[in-house]
Amino acid sequence: MDEGAERFGVLTDAAFERSRKRIGVPQPLPNPPHNYEVTWDASRHFAYGYGDDNPLYCDPDYGKGTRWGTLIAPPTFLYTMGEDAAPKPDPETKALLKGDPFAGLGSYQAVMEFEWWRPFVLGDRARCLRTQVGVVAKPSSFGGRTAHVTHDFIFANQHGEPTCLQRGTWINAERHTSRERRKEHDLPQPYSAERLAEIDALYAAESRRGGQPRYFEDVLVDEELPTKVKGPLTTTDVVVWHLGWGMQLTPPGAFRLAYRVRAKAPGLYPANALNVPDTVQRLHWEPARAQELGLPTSYDYGGMRETWLCHLLTDWIGDEGWLWKLSVQHRRFNFVGDTTWLKGRVTGKRQVSGHDGTRNEVEIELWADNQRGVTTSPAKAVVLLPSRTGGQVVLPTPPADSADGIVRHEMDRIAAEANAGS
Repeated sequence: MDEGAERFGVLTDAAFERSRKRIGVPQPLPNPPHNYEVTWDASRHFAYGYGDDNPLYCDPDYGKGTRWGTLIAPPTFLYTMGEDAAPKPDPETKALLKGDPFAGLGSYQAVMEFEWWRPFVLGDRARCLRTQVGVVAKPSSFGGRTAHVTHDFIFANQHGEPTCLQRGTWINAERHTSRERRKEHDLPQPYSAERLAEIDALYAAESRRGGQPRYFEDVLVDEELPTKVKGPLTTTDVVVWHLGWGMQLTPPGAFRLAYRVRAKAPGLYPANALNVPDTVQRLHWEPARAQELGLPTSYDYGGMRETWLCHLLTDWIGDEGWLWKLSVQHRRFNFVGDTTWLKGRVTGKRQVSGHDGTRNEVEIELWADNQRGVTTSPAKAVVLLPSRTGGQVVLPTPPADSADGIVRHEMDRIAAEANAGS
């Protein structure tokens, strides 16, 4: 066998080469969205799924009294949206995009970045254009190498107005790497009544800024955001999260509907202990499946922690503020039974003048710590706040006036960076 040929579950040069050929090629989305439209129920179910009852996201009547004039969806609601905007591929492109070059490898979300330009409001629909923008080989700490694959997801509403950019990087590694990393993991231990009382006290103290504006002038560098807590994480929390988030990887639907998907993509449904095909996602709620893959037990999704950090930020900035940018790194697993403390600190502030007004930008460092004091997800954000003298937040302008233009802009930027580094 050619040592460089693609092989299932093995990281080969041929896999890298095929992946590189996909850069800049729009890729059809594999599944329809969980939500075709922003509805009261969809937004509320999503918010409840991460523990947020903010009326801005959950009560249309409340929304009418805000600057937005309506209910708006939480920032990461975009995970549930997006009708496919990719052009129909020609036969050559279809062959290039068939299958996954890194099939059979462990795939782990490493970094997720967001940039939001306008909200999804009640009644909005969304189109999404997905494009691979990079693949990089990096050494593994346990020998061999890993493949870091980056995708852009460009969202626009039904009016063609760009709403947000999501850029994610996933690490693809051979399964033995996951098993080697198992020695790094400490399983959660039973909680004392005193420890649970400390966690409950933080829940009881949780508050949001709401309709009271947080003005740019009042924010101090080194100011700390109020700590939030999420946990101890239970399987029930993961199930409730899925009610609002959808399934993402395997399409929604049970029994015959799942059978139809399984008939086309059997690899998405490995057999369980009873030899019954079941979704690959079950490692998030079935410890035995996680253990088969070299992990000690089930764990959360990166999207959950990203959303938790958004919750910390949106409660702090209030209804008048705007979460513009967020970048989150996922460095450790967050296992069922773990508790996460969400913290933040203001690191800078500045006013930037543009053709459409002055942006009042506040930079924030964020991090998620578990009960062992380990930071599982460091992050950075930029929020926009109203000014006592300058008035309401000026929403940021996208880098182009259409979703297609944004993709071109992003590809030009990436090519320029690559040329500069060569």
